[in-house]
Amino acid sequence: MIYIKTREEIELMREAALCVSKTLGMIAGELKEGVELKKLDKLAEEFIRDMGGIPSFKGYPDNKPGSFPATLCLSLNDAVVHGIPDSRVVKDGDVLSVDCGVIKNGFHGDHAYTFCIGNVKPEVRKMVEVTKECLYKGIEQVTANNRIGDIGFAIQQHAEKHGYGVVRELVGHGLGRSLHEDPQVPNYGRRGTGPKLRDGMVIAIEPMINMGKKEVRTASNGWDIITKDGLPSAHFEHDVAMIDGKAEILSTFDYVYEALGIKK
Repeated sequence: MIYIKTREEIELMREAALCVSKTLGMIAGELKEGVELKKLDKLAEEFIRDMGGIPSFKGYPDNKPGSFPATLCLSLNDAVVHGIPDSRVVKDGDVLSVDCGVIKNGFHGDHAYTFCIGNVKPEVRKMVEVTKECLYKGIEQVTANNRIGDIGFAIQQHAEKHGYGVVRELVGHGLGRSLHEDPQVPNYGRRGTGPKLRDGMVIAIEPMINMGKKEVRTASNGWDIITKDGLPSAHFEHDVAMIDGKAEILSTFDYVYEALGIKK
């Protein structure tokens, strides 16, 4: 079932999304060679709770044994998503996807950014940039009279034009009082298919693009999703509402750009 949000609910969701945005900005300022993934996760949980938020991912889905154990999904290099923070340290040349969720006002915010650490190979850096472009290509399709398939088509076309693989097993999703709501938002598809986009829908659009082939597998820890060919992957995500027939991005990368000294 697709839940349509009121304007008031969308504004509450914007607050949750901005908590995530600020957390990603804080992490951007802490990311450097030698930093331990577990340290980044600890900093994120403290930061979120200081803002009055609750980490969405910790204990997902049911706080039972085997649930996700951390605040952040930290996915290094060939890890696509769902990476568990551990004792590994960030190294020069790494790419790191940071995915974060926050509950605030009873609603979830959920988005992600992939960081390039130090001297990343030009071909890998290009893949990361194209993945970010895919995100905005998808967002452009959130307009009146379009359908979910238009989003996936735009993302797939842009990624495959550059020779990259589009992950099939993992998709974007609706967002609201639950972390994952209908509709599913694939990063591939055909134009004019799927549920029609309507005012009041809030979706998380999140391209997951591999430098090589699209196939993935689950690591031995049961959570990390990694590329089968061992090549790097990237992941970007925004929370997007449709208001008056147009896309309104509730999240922002501005805090990341400020921390990294990127002028946009």
